[in-house]
Amino acid sequence: MTDTDAMLPVAPLPAVLGALQDPVRLEMLRRLGNAGGEPVRCSALYEVVSKSTAAHHFKILREAGLTERLIIDGQTCQRLRTEDIETALPGLLDAVLGAANRLTE
Repeated sequence: MTDTDAMLPVAPLPAVLGALQDPVRLEMLRRLGNAGGEPVRCSALYEVVSKSTAAHHFKILREAGLTERLIIDGQTCQRLRTEDIETALPGLLDAVLGAANRLTE
């Protein structure tokens, strides 16, 4: 498992909320949050957008400091930076994931 990007700090609250305002990115984050901290293959995180559009969304989440990109056995994966987010913005991730999960019920 190797990290392909330098780890960016978690962005300030307005930037994080800006990254999460898009429904596609919110769904990606929800799926990552439900993975229990494990890396998830990129293709399992989206359905309604093209691969290039998904790459754009992954970049925005990464630049906000919410995710990290990993290469595992030649597959590109994403992992939610749960601990870093909780340290930078206590309680935010639980609130956002809880609300996102309720939307899909």
